Amino acid sequence: MKAISYSRYGGPDVLEFGEVRDPKVGPDSVLVKVRAAAVNPVDWKAREGYLDGIFDAVFPVIPGWDVSGVVVQPGVAVAEYAVGDEVIGYVREDFLSRGTFAEYVAAPVRTLARKPRNLTWEEAAGLPLVGLTAYQVLTKALRAKRGETLLVHAAAGGVGSIAVQFARHIGARVIGTASEANHDFVRSLGGEPVTYGEGLAERVRGLAPEGVDAVFDTVGGETLKVSAQLLAPEGRLVSIADPDVVGYGGRYSFVRPDADDLTRLAELAEQGVVSVHVSETFPLDRAADAYRLNQEGRTRGKIVMTVDWETENPPT
Repeated sequence: MKAISYSRYGGPDVLEFGEVRDPKVGPDSVLVKVRAAAVNPVDWKAREGYLDGIFDAVFPVIPGWDVSGVVVQPGVAVAEYAVGDEVIGYVREDFLSRGTFAEYVAAPVRTLARKPRNLTWEEAAGLPLVGLTAYQVLTKALRAKRGETLLVHAAAGGVGSIAVQFARHIGARVIGTASEANHDFVRSLGGEPVTYGEGLAERVRGLAPEGVDAVFDTVGGETLKVSAQLLAPEGRLVSIADPDVVGYGGRYSFVRPDADDLTRLAELAEQGVVSVHVSETFPLDRAADAYRLNQEGRTRGKIVMTVDWETENPPT
């Protein structure tokens, strides 16, 4: 099969498009014919070796954890899915090697859910990682509640945009940091936008003089420090970007594959509670360009790669 892969850590130039070995389908996995795969910041961080301390890399590595596609072969012990089922997945293993930037991926059923019927392949591929991150932080780490005021950083980005929508669904008030160019987008999601950067604390205090009940940090660094200062008494702070959050009395969160959570997200998407904004798509062989755009850090919503099919025959 054709795939994107890299044989050493480095920049976008280490990515290669070409033939790789076909995936093996385990007893509790299904072979998915990939229709689209989303690009996430964690992908380029892994490619450049920043995750080497927590994930072994088995080279060549096929990157990518997000996928939407069609089941073409269930494993021998799989009863949940059949040939032709449309699925989405956050297909993360405990090492880097067998990712989703490929024509096919062997996905454990614990990483999958049925594709929301109202989403395109591209939108569906953009939901799993960011959606699970937002859902797990808001429901399990921050335990956001109706009537609370929540501060979401990078509210126009992939994780932030889903977090704003879901928090509003819960009934929370959401203040979201974003560039001025994305303020209208944040408002369309139900958030109250504030410009990030110098003077952020004053701008947030102008909207929430008593402080915020919870902060969802996706940036880290100086932003994390400012966030801790904006908490109301008994306020909660969670970061997905900076483990130093524990030094501020907060909690670090790393998204986990969870079929039940992903199924709930798919239901919320079908109900119109959350939507996925796809800013740009690239064919699989232009993965390096997709990575470069993602690394600029200014993306509204998601960047997604699509697989152009020349044959309908799965690997044997």
